[in-house]
Amino acid sequence: MFELGTGTGWNAALLALRAGPGQVTSVEVDPRLAGAAGLRLDAVDARVRVKVGDGTAGWPPYAPYDRVISTYAVDRIPWSWVAQTRPGGRIVTPWGRLGHVALTVAEDGRSATGWIQGLAQFMPARGTFSGPDDFSQVRGDAPAPDKRPWERDLGPLRDDWHLRFALRVALPDVRITVAADDDGLNAWLHDGITSWAALSAVENGKTLAHQGGPRRLADELEQAWEGWLEADKPDLYDYGLTVEPEHQYAWAHDADTGWPLTPADGLCPTRAAQLTCHIRSHDHSGPSACPGPQGMVDVGRNGGIVECVADPSQATAA
Repeated sequence: MFELGTGTGWNAALLALRAGPGQVTSVEVDPRLAGAAGLRLDAVDARVRVKVGDGTAGWPPYAPYDRVISTYAVDRIPWSWVAQTRPGGRIVTPWGRLGHVALTVAEDGRSATGWIQGLAQFMPARGTFSGPDDFSQVRGDAPAPDKRPWERDLGPLRDDWHLRFALRVALPDVRITVAADDDGLNAWLHDGITSWAALSAVENGKTLAHQGGPRRLADELEQAWEGWLEADKPDLYDYGLTVEPEHQYAWAHDADTGWPLTPADGLCPTRAAQLTCHIRSHDHSGPSACPGPQGMVDVGRNGGIVECVADPSQATAA
């Protein structure tokens, strides 16, 4: 077994109890933590191999592993974890900021696929860029350039964790906070860079959407929410993840025939550049929210081609 993130050594000790002495390798990026954990594990004769290193690279010397478990959250599954797991082996990890996934490595070793197992929040991998958490830091104090009525009830955004998970999949870099005041429910969204939206309850039960920055997050929220409704509101256990050497993506219901929600490779662009993408399909061509990194070409949910480019005019012809 292979553990990413030794920490105190407690989890590694439990793994050793289950798998047997000498069967567990654990990697910790912090030498101080690794040293202390190694002493604790030696004191109880757990016989765990504790190594200092970056978990992103795995630990090839003892591969392949039958089981891999991460104790920290990742937005993208490192391919090294799949490559160092036996065909048929399992990888369990917190994924993103809201769930955890269990993947099974394919018999040919060229992919890993599995279902979301439930809600979970873990510390992110070290070095993960998340930008400011405070909405006001992203919002600033400039006047909102865009204001319009918001018609949708915000209750499900606060109460329905299946919806919240679906939005996390569709808008992985967008943080959403919901709270009530005397006028009703309010929501604040931001991407940790420069784009933001505020859905503000006002008198007479109405809600106004204010948004600013390169992206229009209120519009993106509405589109993602509507897509979830059109897909018959899949719950979080209907979602899964497929990881391949150069690409990984989330889906709902079925990995082969289900609704391909979004690549898990991160939003196009590199976060600060705010590029656009171009969608080419049988009945539509135009700019849209981009689901992958610049230069990525992939099949979209309607069978069209999604190509991330700096300018829609750069997109290749359909």
